[in-house]
Amino acid sequence: MEQVCPGPTGPTGPTDTADPADTIAAALERLAPVAAARTAAVRPRLARVLDAFAAERLGVHHFASVSGYGHGDLGREVLDRVFARVLQAEAAAVRLQFVSGTHAITAALFGVLRPGDRLLAITGRPYDTLEEVIGLRGSGQGSLAEFGITYDELPLTADGLVDEAGLEDALAPETRMVLIQRSCGYSWRPSLSVATIGRLCERVRALRPECVCFVDNCYGELVQDLEPTAVGADLIAGSLIKNLGGTIAPTGGYVAGRRELVEMACCRLTAPGIGSEGGTGFDQYRLLFQGLFLAPQMVAEALIGADLVAEVFAGLGYPVNPSAGAERSDVIQAVRLGDPDRLIAVCRAFQRCSPVGAYLDPVPAPMPGYASDLVMAGGTFIDGSTSEFSADAPLREPWVLYAQGGTHHGHVALALERALAALASLGDIGAAPVCAARSD
Repeated sequence: MEQVCPGPTGPTGPTDTADPADTIAAALERLAPVAAARTAAVRPRLARVLDAFAAERLGVHHFASVSGYGHGDLGREVLDRVFARVLQAEAAAVRLQFVSGTHAITAALFGVLRPGDRLLAITGRPYDTLEEVIGLRGSGQGSLAEFGITYDELPLTADGLVDEAGLEDALAPETRMVLIQRSCGYSWRPSLSVATIGRLCERVRALRPECVCFVDNCYGELVQDLEPTAVGADLIAGSLIKNLGGTIAPTGGYVAGRRELVEMACCRLTAPGIGSEGGTGFDQYRLLFQGLFLAPQMVAEALIGADLVAEVFAGLGYPVNPSAGAERSDVIQAVRLGDPDRLIAVCRAFQRCSPVGAYLDPVPAPMPGYASDLVMAGGTFIDGSTSEFSADAPLREPWVLYAQGGTHHGHVALALERALAALASLGDIGAAPVCAARSD
């Protein structure tokens, strides 16, 4: 289980005038063994990617795609088979036509579920953007509920864990699909390890042999040696502008798992009878193959950056989830700042250290699919990319910041220096500013 720092609800850390750069340097020194372990883990995961490329005989001719319908697109077919090998699945479909991880997940839900079926979420309330898909918010847009698919959820325990003792009762009604969210999302809970997901799938299958175990795999790819499809998950889905895109995939998502389930999801993306056989890659396959090649290294850098965020904020007295150096199952780092002004100040500091749009000031605003206003620091080369360093937060209590991604942890270190200066300007810590404060 991932560790959670049980710190106080506000800052109680040092109040001296240490230079933020010195604070970050000291944190990096303490994290050196952790960083070395994260870096060492790159090699076996990269080997898996290279083995997949070799097994599928990837060549430069696979970088081009056909036009029109996309029939017989060799690049697409090889890309699907490579991803299936890397994700340890029977089949995969990797498509630029998926506009987000939520879209890929939605295609899987609508592809597999039928009117009268029951969907059970066993990791509590799903991520905000799935609420309207399911029908928990909004109306008139064709949610699962409007198509006669019933939904229930098994609340998490007080410790934020899956209520395994209550699983049997939750599965007592006929259930077609169980939804497992690997990442913590916008919840203050441990993300699920692949081993835990495997145990849950085994338990579900013992109780409901025909039930499909579907995992929202966003933010978790290549963080551990195995993927959920290697330990019993029937179907997984995620985004290419998260881990597997290696920070250069321009858009897209994937579904992977049992072949017939992947095809059902593709039939919802395209049309029944077309399924996975249609759709061009717009001559972008090189970026997808190259992004996958870079992904193990990018994920490791993101994990080191997450450890650094945890170490620095925990040292200031803020609760963090997980703690620095803990076993991780995704790249997300949560920090409970406990105050909206701190939340906005840190996001603005991160934005000012972004390679794109550093001149912008993030402000809380509505975003399609989310229940609350969001403040987001996302000065990324790929719009909305969370494989690049970014941070966001829903404007609601307990005012938790969620940071993720990063091409190299040195960028995270620089952003943290500016965040410490921003907090100092609020009077929360005594750090000396590293750059001039700008009036808003």
